Amino acid sequence: MITEFTPWASLIGGLLIGGSAVLLMAFQGRVFGATGILAGFFTPGGSGDLAWRAAILAGMVTGPLAYMLFTGAMPAIDVPVSRLALIVGGFIVGIGVTYGSGCTSGHGVCGMARLSPRSITATITFMISTGITVYIVRHVLGGI
Repeated sequence: MITEFTPWASLIGGLLIGGSAVLLMAFQGRVFGATGILAGFFTPGGSGDLAWRAAILAGMVTGPLAYMLFTGAMPAIDVPVSRLALIVGGFIVGIGVTYGSGCTSGHGVCGMARLSPRSITATITFMISTGITVYIVRHVLGGI
């Protein structure tokens, strides 16, 4: 299994995510957590709450189109696992997001920037769990 190394695309993506998190905090006073934004879209807390959530979700969905405008091609997506693995993984992530009170974007990007002990602990847990999972999938199971 080969892992693509994309430092420039990753740097630009990180800058965009960090910038959007700063802007959301500055203008809305809200933390940029993707799962919280999605959940709040379906159960909005007020009239002004729905508009910014919809704008962020629309940006997430149309992001590949913006990429195509700059590069002339849609981003290549290679999913090297089975559909069952994606479903099981999504279920596990959903459980983690629920029990962890947020996702990697909320804890890792915003929570750590605010020096939140809960977010620092959650991010350390994400990273350790990810390392263990990658090792098991690649070296014990031989890549699913």
